[in-house]
Amino acid sequence: MTVRGVVFDVGNVLFTWDPRFLYERLIDDDRALDAFLRDVVTHDWHFQHDAGRPFAETSAELIAEYPQHRALIEAWGPRFNESLGPAVDGMIPLVEELDEAGVPLFAITNFSREFWGPFRDTQPVFGRFRDIVVSGAERLVKPGRAIYELAVERFGIPAEALVFIDDRAENVAGAEAVGMRGHLFRDADTLRDELGTLGLL
Repeated sequence: MTVRGVVFDVGNVLFTWDPRFLYERLIDDDRALDAFLRDVVTHDWHFQHDAGRPFAETSAELIAEYPQHRALIEAWGPRFNESLGPAVDGMIPLVEELDEAGVPLFAITNFSREFWGPFRDTQPVFGRFRDIVVSGAERLVKPGRAIYELAVERFGIPAEALVFIDDRAENVAGAEAVGMRGHLFRDADTLRDELGTLGLL
């Protein structure tokens, strides 16, 4: 089946994301910063937000375990946008080009429901997307099969007619398992070449 729609991940595909962006502003010592990111605000801890848990709950639990870091942990929620950096090189122009060519654009992102709205509102590019499935809102996360099945149903295009782009191999495999074509993201130029091969550019 001809591919006619493009499904993007958001973090580290469209926009850079790293908790270090936030905490290097708050912790001066590099070793202390590394230890805090490794042991306290871990990716596993944050993944709970992507799965739908509220920050008020997860932060209270973490503060109980690390009371000496209360102020730093509390900063995560209200300052989450500071953990997102600039757009990935070349990706916004690519999205704009696809949209102007009439290609249906979608996204599936592991993202907290609480944090998504304030970030989305700062980025006009999301207005070019027909639909965005947010894990925290659905309480379904990549690479679980259910979030891709939900996305295909909502997007209204057969899975086989969609190409899914993500920087994590397990998430690409999850999309392929429901019939989408997968692209493991490396950079905008490589992606552009594949989209050209598929006749989308």
